[in-house]
Amino acid sequence: MNSTVKGIIAILISSIGFSLMAVFFRLSGDLPVFQKSLFRNLIAMIVPIYFVIKYKAPFFGKLENQPLLILRSTLGLIGVLLNIYAIDHMVLSDADMLMKLNPFWTILLCALFLNEKARKYQIIAMVIAIAGSIFIIKPSLDSDTMPAVIGLLSGIFAAGAYTALRPLGQREKSYTTVFYFSFFSTVALIPFVIFTFEPMTLSQIIILLMSGVFATVGQFGITIAYSHAAAKDISIFVYASVIFSALLGFIIFKEVPDLLSYLGYIIIFLAGYYMFKKAQRNPKPKESITKGES
Repeated sequence: MNSTVKGIIAILISSIGFSLMAVFFRLSGDLPVFQKSLFRNLIAMIVPIYFVIKYKAPFFGKLENQPLLILRSTLGLIGVLLNIYAIDHMVLSDADMLMKLNPFWTILLCALFLNEKARKYQIIAMVIAIAGSIFIIKPSLDSDTMPAVIGLLSGIFAAGAYTALRPLGQREKSYTTVFYFSFFSTVALIPFVIFTFEPMTLSQIIILLMSGVFATVGQFGITIAYSHAAAKDISIFVYASVIFSALLGFIIFKEVPDLLSYLGYIIIFLAGYYMFKKAQRNPKPKESITKGES
């Protein structure tokens, strides 16, 4: 089995992990997003501890990198909270696809804040993808649009987190950054959880723990995937999670996206595929960090 195939398998496992994470968030019931996110981050914090200790890396990074680590963690946490809200209030596959817009937003933010020149094909793909998102959001003046707008914002904040990761990539180990994000999020969430806490049944606790487990599977699956293969060779497979989310949403929650949403999926996927094929023909010296979840 070559490295590319290993990367594809890992990214598909990651996609299943993130899809199941969303399912368990929904199954946990009407609990505050802060409470749900706390469980996600508590579990996600455990695995990187092992790697930090094993490789004798700092838990909290270097002093000079604190502003970037805090910025990445803050933007990532907001992205996660918004994504959980979207998961709770939208068709699962709709929420997933809006989050999958983050690579396109990352191109824009890297151009604006890191002076990274966006290639013509990236700009074309970004415009097409954003146009496709309109079919999912279905803008209107009523409150039904709000969850979709929040879902869109979740992808933008995730892109902001990945933009902050660009300069961090050469300065800190990935497991230090993952631990920092999880620890920061856990500490930041505690006051909000205290003030909004809703009592939970044992089954809800178990379900939320499972959401954290599958979030960790998703996070490390995608990390392993990109350690085996370049993003230009496997990035298109992140869209598999939308298929998994649609299937799980239909089987478990009897959800069926409407025709406009399907049209939006197709447009965004085609934009992603176009960028994927162009990236294969025109590889950059360094792969941009547009992978993973917040």
